Amino acid sequence: MFARLQQVVWREFGIMRKNRMYLFCMVVLPVIVVIFFTSLMSGGQPTDMPVGVVDLDNTPTTRTLVRKLDAFQATKVVKHYASVADARRDIQRNKIYAFIYIPEGTTDKLLSMRQPKISFYYSSTSYTAGALLYRDLKTISTLGSAGVGATLLSAKGLSEEQVMSFLQPVIVDLHTVNNPLVNYSVYLNTMLIPGCIMLFIFIVTAYSIGTELKFNSAKEWLDTSGGNIFVALMGKMLPQTIIFLIIMYAYMFYVFGVLHFPHPGGPGYILLLGVLSVLSSQGFGIFVFGVVPSLRMSMSICCLWAVLSYSLSGTAFPLSAMDSEIKAIALLFPLRHYYMIYQLNIFNGYSLEFSWPYMVALMAFAALPLLVTGRIKKALQTYQYIP
Repeated sequence: MFARLQQVVWREFGIMRKNRMYLFCMVVLPVIVVIFFTSLMSGGQPTDMPVGVVDLDNTPTTRTLVRKLDAFQATKVVKHYASVADARRDIQRNKIYAFIYIPEGTTDKLLSMRQPKISFYYSSTSYTAGALLYRDLKTISTLGSAGVGATLLSAKGLSEEQVMSFLQPVIVDLHTVNNPLVNYSVYLNTMLIPGCIMLFIFIVTAYSIGTELKFNSAKEWLDTSGGNIFVALMGKMLPQTIIFLIIMYAYMFYVFGVLHFPHPGGPGYILLLGVLSVLSSQGFGIFVFGVVPSLRMSMSICCLWAVLSYSLSGTAFPLSAMDSEIKAIALLFPLRHYYMIYQLNIFNGYSLEFSWPYMVALMAFAALPLLVTGRIKKALQTYQYIP
């Protein structure tokens, strides 16, 4: 059996050497993805996002507010508009992400304590930009009223301590756990990049089996394995497993070792998660081909499953806030379990007892081919390739 396995392995290495698709999908694309996403978010947070101003009051007080808004790290005032209609037109054209509207008479109403209304508009088409600019615009609106209130209270003879206790009775001492700089790259790249690598594993796995049917080499593959479908699948997957493990561990070494992403859980969980993610992705790809033994359909299903996993992993939107049906469906995506193990064991440093259900789930994905080996063998022996 081991001799047969070795023959299948060498046969697979030969196929991978001749077909450049393997090199492109297994090495080139993952490296490009890692470099692209990590360099794109190298600053940690988006900075100097374009914002407009509609200042119809145009007084020293309102101009000071605009200068303070422009001083924020995430905000850059790029244009002043004469009307709300002009600013809205630019926000619809994606020239700016938000604008603040200061109506005429704002300063007079502030000084006379008549509660002027300052409006700000922001686009949530880009979720991150909208959330960050909403925070800055809300802060600057609060600072405007606080500045005038402090001046009036000081004029009445109150001390600075009394003024601050009146304007801000409760001081918030905020500490972001394990990511004090609120680096968005730490939050996003630890899910986006592994999700892309798992997508490539899905596709390559289904492609490598489907091409045996496409190029009429399935019988040769089975004969090389001695007719043992388990030996055939193990020999075909072993070279891919080695290469994908190297890619996965290279990514992990880069983000945790070079970029110093927080990982209080230590290297043990990192190594374990790398193995589980690769094996579970390959197992799922084999299972999909076994259910739908067609090159085109199996690759399409794998692509669809990988894309949906981004929405159901729980990073962009918490799974706890979704409907119960969606929560149940999310369990069918390997990336969901990968993300839970990462955030529990690696990011937060919890012990294995908190994440063992997710590890068992990834092991179950890796064992899925056992359910379809008979169908795959039958497909290799009898099915005809349909373009």
